[in-house]
Amino acid sequence: MHDRQPNFALEPLGPHSHTLVVKDAGGVSGIRSHTPSSVINLRIGLKLRDILQKAGYCTKMTRTKQTGVSLGNRARARIANQAHAALFVRISCDGNTNHSVHGTSTLYPKRHNGWTDDILPASKNAAHDIQSSLVAALGSKDRGTQKRGDVTGFNWSNVPVVLAEVGFLTNRGDDRLLNQASYQQRAAQGIANGVIKFVPPPVPTP
Repeated sequence: MHDRQPNFALEPLGPHSHTLVVKDAGGVSGIRSHTPSSVINLRIGLKLRDILQKAGYCTKMTRTKQTGVSLGNRARARIANQAHAALFVRISCDGNTNHSVHGTSTLYPKRHNGWTDDILPASKNAAHDIQSSLVAALGSKDRGTQKRGDVTGFNWSNVPVVLAEVGFLTNRGDDRLLNQASYQQRAAQGIANGVIKFVPPPVPTP
């Protein structure tokens, strides 16, 4: 999701919208580790890619390394759209001013005619599949699925899309876990299990 640097340029919230929002304000950093969420998101994403490719899926990443200024949410959605993805999976670490808040949630688009109506209820179904599998893999607090209308990357997506909030970097316990390679691997496997529920693996060619 986020890259090394935020992108404070503006883009429309959705197609033909007059509401302009920041392309990418950047993510949070670990309350103790100070690790940027962009680093952890990428590590989980790369592990997820490897798992899915091994299972026979064709994958497309919006980035494969820490580079510079973020592409922005509309550009990331365009990558998924051009790939005609069966599912656009976004990975994020959450934050909260209340440092006791912890756990895992998965977001999906709120219905908006002309923007997201064509990718529902598929996105909602995918969110439920990924949330249940991710929580099972991590043993984290289940914060459920949430519909969101203010997520630019959802509103520009023409394919089913979800955003997995793996944990809270603003919580000491979650921060510690999210920085562990073994926990990142479990997160990737949990997301992969949800993807496999939603999009059955391809049948091998004889």
